[in-house]
Amino acid sequence: MDLQSGEYQLLAGSVVLGLLVLFYGGTFVMTLFIGKKKENADGYMTAGNKIGFGVSAASMTATWIWAASMYASATSGYTYGISGPIHYGLWGALMILFIYPFGRRIRAVAPKAHTLAEVMYARHGRSSQLMLAGSNILGSVISLTSNFIAGGALIALLSPFSFRQGIIAVAAGILLYTLWSGFRASVLTDFAQVVAMLGAVVIIIPVVFFAAGGPGLFETGASNLTVQQANFFSSEAFLNQGAPYIAAVLAYAIGNQTIAQRLFAVREDLIKPTFITATIGYGATVIGFGMLGVIALYAGITPLDGDTNNLIPQMAVTYLGPVLLCVFFIMILGSLSSTADSDLAALSSIAMTDLYGQTVGKKNVKPKTMLLVGRITMILATAAGLFFASGQMNILDLLVFVGALWGALVFPVIASFYWKKVTNKAFTISTLAALALFLPVRFEWISVSGFTGYAVDVLGIVGVGVVLGLMTFGFFGLKVARIVGIVAIVVAAPFAMGALHEYAVLSGSLVAYAVSTIICYAMSVRSKQNFDFSTIKDRVGDFDPIETIKRDTDPVATSK
Repeated sequence: MDLQSGEYQLLAGSVVLGLLVLFYGGTFVMTLFIGKKKENADGYMTAGNKIGFGVSAASMTATWIWAASMYASATSGYTYGISGPIHYGLWGALMILFIYPFGRRIRAVAPKAHTLAEVMYARHGRSSQLMLAGSNILGSVISLTSNFIAGGALIALLSPFSFRQGIIAVAAGILLYTLWSGFRASVLTDFAQVVAMLGAVVIIIPVVFFAAGGPGLFETGASNLTVQQANFFSSEAFLNQGAPYIAAVLAYAIGNQTIAQRLFAVREDLIKPTFITATIGYGATVIGFGMLGVIALYAGITPLDGDTNNLIPQMAVTYLGPVLLCVFFIMILGSLSSTADSDLAALSSIAMTDLYGQTVGKKNVKPKTMLLVGRITMILATAAGLFFASGQMNILDLLVFVGALWGALVFPVIASFYWKKVTNKAFTISTLAALALFLPVRFEWISVSGFTGYAVDVLGIVGVGVVLGLMTFGFFGLKVARIVGIVAIVVAAPFAMGALHEYAVLSGSLVAYAVSTIICYAMSVRSKQNFDFSTIKDRVGDFDPIETIKRDTDPVATSK
């Protein structure tokens, strides 16, 4: 087979159909064991808030690892050399770790919540809730679309089936096992999927490495690298990949409903070990797959059609035999399915809680109607994902847009859980202002020369202090966070002033952090509001009758 000629189909149609039936049929059978004749709405969304350690850690890991993260890590390795996957995987892993102290506070304030937007409604009001809910709806639909695209492209690349047939098969398979049991189906199948992914990584990466030349490849292929690619401490890799990713992933971690849903579902005393385990699992898997890009770089391989997203499938078809190629196929299906089913569960929870529940009022909620709303939402979301995926749309700009929106929300959201003075007006205006300034900087709609460039640099430097200060605050408190933030600004200023605006992705994200923080603080510091956080527990909680929840023990929630 000539890889450069476009003849990529390596697996027979019957084999691919068999793998699809095995994977999605197996996950569907798993969900049959947790199916309920009398489903309750709270269990459908959070599995009773008492999921055990093993299932919750695996689910967090599987959700954070998706097909795009594997492909992006390999692209980073191919583009920036050996430090690329480290910057992508390490910072992404650490962001999971940085979530957990905030997670403990959020659970203490709202132990029975279903969505972060629901808590913001109790804390501030409708506008703050809709900002979080709206950004999550957009983000999850885009994530769902990208996973369908990844699945369709994989099937089209390795089999006789078309891209459109591939996305339909993937979408139908995921909806099949997620629709009936919702979030519980997602977390239960995540456990099996993450075990399969980790097992595949342990086998596939070494096989590809030794097939490509083994340790000797680093000597024979060194000439294929630029000076920056050969430098482990490459400034180019840090400024273009590492630093922007630190800011982006922190934003995704705080604003993403798929993460928040697992935070509300895990047993409260298991939050710390769950997040630590997920940190290790994510880092090992994603950095490992990024090394495929590094191997391709040393081997002098040119990405098919000039698209670096083809690197992982290309490396697989180049160096793996038929059996391992089937293992690879299942592994990619597992990675994209574990995130796609999480997106469906997240969207259903938002529709059930923030759209239906808060509209009719908690006292007027009908659990059966709520469940119907959740299931209809999953079907509509799948249809929307298929619609956007069928056109093979370029969704990168939309992903950046959603990430920026979450970046603009990070400080207002975190402050709202700790600071009594934050008002709804401060939350709303600071977020909108941050977004308004982010867009022209990130997409270079304005010239950043002269005064404008220096203004962007100043805000970006403040953003550096905000990001590092927020990371520190969760673990060490406000005093240490202030010191770290100020020191970070002082240290970064000489290097960043006059240069930071040249990196649009990084400076745009940092501007969003800085503006939302400055305005939210300025509008709240003199406010007379003295919010009582204990009232949130009374406003946020179960939708089903207590007696129903007590007698309906959740099999996933009781797992260890």
